[in-house]
Amino acid sequence: MAEQQWTASRGGPGEGPAARGSCRPADVRTAVRCAVACRCRDTGTPCDEDALSDALLVASELTTNAILHGGGVTDVDVDVDEHDVRVSVSDRSDRFPELTPALDAHGRRRTGGRGWPIVCRLASAVDVSELPAGGKRITAVVPVF
Repeated sequence: MAEQQWTASRGGPGEGPAARGSCRPADVRTAVRCAVACRCRDTGTPCDEDALSDALLVASELTTNAILHGGGVTDVDVDVDEHDVRVSVSDRSDRFPELTPALDAHGRRRTGGRGWPIVCRLASAVDVSELPAGGKRITAVVPVF
């Protein structure tokens, strides 16, 4: 069975839909929901709503992190195969996610910082890679079938 795929490439600063703010977490959640629904329909496989919820949360967190910490979303890919949904979000920053919680000037844990641990907990695999033209791509694989 062929994969279901959704891609939205974004231009550089001041170019394309990303500059107009059209790649929001809701857009990526919609892409995940549609890709999974298409596969379920095409294969007659029932949709596991709990697993889909995990995938939607991962998609939201990756997109939000790219917006807040990565200089904006530059590309999004959603692929669905026999067992998993794979969400890839690219951004402009070369900085990789922090694995330990950030502390404020007084040594207290900073507000926020929960998105990355959520992604790592819900995904069966996470890959962070540098992009040739700068920036990074984070891919999370979430079992949904």
